[in-house]
Amino acid sequence: MTQVAGFGDKVGFIWSVADLLRGDYKAHEYGQVILPLTVLRRLDCVLEPTKEAVIKRAAELEGKIENPEQLLLRAAGQSFYNVSPLNFDRLLEDAPNIAENLRTYIRGFSTGAVEVLDKYGFDNHITRLDNAGLLLHVISRFAEIDLHPDAVPNEAMGYIFEELLRKFSEMSNETAGEHFTPREVIRLMVNILFSEDDQALRGSAPVRTMFDCAAGTGGMLTGGQEHLAEQNAKARLEVFGQELNPETWAIARSDLMIKGQDPTRIRLGNSLSDDQFIGQRFDYMLANPPFGVDWKRSEKQLKAERDQLGERGRFGAGLPRVSDGSLLFLQHLISKMKPVEADGSGGSRISIVFSGSPLFSGGAGSGESEIRRWIIENDWLEAVVALPDQLFYNTGINTYFWVVTNRKADHRKGKVVLLDARQDFAKMRKSLGDKRKYITDAQIVELTRLYHTALDEAAGDDRVRVLPNEGFGYQRIVVERPMTDENGQPIRNRKGVVPNPDLRDSEVVPLTDTVDDYLKREVLPYAPDAWVDEAKTKMGYEIPFSRHFYRYEAPRSISLIADDVERVEAEIQKVLGQVAR
Repeated sequence: MTQVAGFGDKVGFIWSVADLLRGDYKAHEYGQVILPLTVLRRLDCVLEPTKEAVIKRAAELEGKIENPEQLLLRAAGQSFYNVSPLNFDRLLEDAPNIAENLRTYIRGFSTGAVEVLDKYGFDNHITRLDNAGLLLHVISRFAEIDLHPDAVPNEAMGYIFEELLRKFSEMSNETAGEHFTPREVIRLMVNILFSEDDQALRGSAPVRTMFDCAAGTGGMLTGGQEHLAEQNAKARLEVFGQELNPETWAIARSDLMIKGQDPTRIRLGNSLSDDQFIGQRFDYMLANPPFGVDWKRSEKQLKAERDQLGERGRFGAGLPRVSDGSLLFLQHLISKMKPVEADGSGGSRISIVFSGSPLFSGGAGSGESEIRRWIIENDWLEAVVALPDQLFYNTGINTYFWVVTNRKADHRKGKVVLLDARQDFAKMRKSLGDKRKYITDAQIVELTRLYHTALDEAAGDDRVRVLPNEGFGYQRIVVERPMTDENGQPIRNRKGVVPNPDLRDSEVVPLTDTVDDYLKREVLPYAPDAWVDEAKTKMGYEIPFSRHFYRYEAPRSISLIADDVERVEAEIQKVLGQVAR
């Protein structure tokens, strides 16, 4: 993270205000008060230079124009404004009425800012703080901190807000994982997402767009901005996101507001059933959608989109089982990839976190298999990276992130990289929920390098496998054998030999093999009368990650096992002898 002057002092001061809440609030609730007040104080400071001009302009327009919002935004010079004469200092001048005055002050903000504070549920906390006799004390402490842009530039304010968010998320272990992706995971994903574009992003002043369809608190989008800024201070990454949870949406939108960016680019709603960015395309996309989310409530709508729009819609390739909508999010992102132009420009890169299920769930012909087939046969899957277990706050399972793109570099075309980072971690001194491990900065650098050089045959690292696209496909064939009479002769009807259902078998033939060769090699030597019912053959695709990294361990010798048995028996006899005394 870029070092910002006074960063630690500002965070420390705001963090200390939470001490006032001790006793009346539980620790995991502190963020529900401190975060919206941090936003409110920042907005208060940002608007101070134009406050009187906005109030004057509002008075001039009153009764003359139905919706003066655009004119007032212009007067404020920001993406928000406030027409109330109140501010933090004036709130303190009328202590007995501070709760009602604070509400009046908040109502004076423009619609977007009011909506953010409303989604925080802050009005309820005004009542709770006032009843506890804390509201005046908390407001007076926030009035002491200088968050004016000349003292705290937008970049620094973003870092302050992110650090507070991280601290409060860690205090709320039971809910942190719902909207908070570990920062080291984001850094690794962003590094790899940008790794193929280093040269293109070092131009004079490149502008790129990034989208997150499950934005949470906006951490992934922030990670993308930080990475690009480190590569090229003149580069600009415009971020967009959609989030289902109102409170986390408010946090993500607040982050843009306090950074001086357009907060309307973070939108509220269900990305699958209520796409807020229809028709828009983005250069980069990052997402950590909820694992194994049930999409039953949207089933009717999504099936209708598939049936009516087919390949022109998002879900033409297929739909996964209702109990796990992970691959729906990936299809949604793929629909927002920019087309590749004739000169090679355009295209998009995607990185998305999944559990292990989307790698292999569903047999040949199932929705999941057809979605994988669609992605791989289009040569969009660039890589799958396996992460350590116990890395996330609310689950200890192994996770993976996929890299998907429609602009693979020439040397990557037709190939998929599997990178096994499951052993690249350090143990945390203190666990945070289910998070007991983290990836170090040095490991992030090493894994990024390994990814970038994965196709170099000289790399020779056991953590890397490079497979052709067809290496993930297979045909599931049905092998039949004849029904026979009492003389052992095949029974025939007008359609030909009658198959015996009791002898029917299924076989899996990799696409790197042929059905005829497989049959001659694996079946006919043992069942010369067998044949394949081609009408029942189904194509399937899976990514059996663990199989490709399986390492054979020879079993222990019988003599060593016998020695252990004798030793344990001797210990048991010794203990029994002591008990018998």
